Amino acid sequence: MIKFLDLQKINLVHQQEIEEKLLSTFRSGWYLLGNEVKNFEIRLAKYIGSQYAIGVANGLDALRLILRAYIELGVFKKGDEIIVPANTYIASILAISDNNLVPVLVEPDIDTYNIDISKIQEKITSKTKGILIVHLYGKIVFSEELRNIATKHNLKIIEDNAQAIGAEWNSIKSGNLGDAAGFSFYPGKNLGALGDAGGITTHDESLAKCIRALANYGSHQKYINIYQGLNSRLDEVQAAVLDVKLKYVDEENQRRREIARRYSAEINNPEIILPEFPENEHEHVWHLFVIRTKSRNDLQNYLSDNGIQTLIHYPIPTHKQAAYKDLNHLSYPVTEQIHDEVLSLPISPVMTHEEADKVIHIINSYPNKF
Repeated sequence: MIKFLDLQKINLVHQQEIEEKLLSTFRSGWYLLGNEVKNFEIRLAKYIGSQYAIGVANGLDALRLILRAYIELGVFKKGDEIIVPANTYIASILAISDNNLVPVLVEPDIDTYNIDISKIQEKITSKTKGILIVHLYGKIVFSEELRNIATKHNLKIIEDNAQAIGAEWNSIKSGNLGDAAGFSFYPGKNLGALGDAGGITTHDESLAKCIRALANYGSHQKYINIYQGLNSRLDEVQAAVLDVKLKYVDEENQRRREIARRYSAEINNPEIILPEFPENEHEHVWHLFVIRTKSRNDLQNYLSDNGIQTLIHYPIPTHKQAAYKDLNHLSYPVTEQIHDEVLSLPISPVMTHEEADKVIHIINSYPNKF
């Protein structure tokens, strides 16, 4: 079976360095808010090109804390609206509603799967205070039009960079395009920890200070609490692992691009709609290689029967989830089409040429159903 993502194999590539780091961390006797976190934050900020980086417990908390900090700083208030793509993973929207802000869903571009920037302007009201862009599947979404919209309406641009670390727009890395960015280092991400982990980048000093306090029980100084905060800290063990793997993220992203290029060039089954391959390859880090087909479930079963594991990202859009009953009546046809048709193929930095050969061959041999 070709695994969708062989995490064990991915991490074993770095086994010696990770083991040395973990042993050093274990022997240090310091497991929270220590040198490993500080070092990783410094290197992450340098890599992204931001002035500040803050390690937190997970990707959802990263987005929650950015929005919460803007509320504490008086930039947002409860009831304000945040524009967000309708087809994103639920975490992007949970972060908004968790802060008593209102998610305003915008349809994606059917070709890129990212938010359709041309549809943002019509959704802006007097209550709109931010745009949460999501670099979905690893493809960057940004433009001068987006920047101009945000400037014109005095809106904050927040990046959900959970899937796109290393992607670039005009030689600027994702995570350094807007006012703040949230990262997930969930094990399956392009930069993955050995458990839950997350991070935030920004150039805004006051925002960074507020976030750092909020993530530590609302405190900069022990037992002195200036906010009603939460506990969302990146631990030393995960920081140590991430510090090792950050050195290799560009190299591993490049391997993903090589596989994506092969898929794009060699999959020729008329049943399959392939993702857009950008002219500038650095705009995409291929966290996922997502195809579309009207016979998605049948194709998935066919691939499984032939030894290829695939996943669906994501089968049910947020506005149709029980968690958001108040949105269930809404219709987003492009989003719903995407969620009904998408299928993610295996792609990873440790995928072999022979495994890619097999995926391509089996997909091309899938019988035409129409």
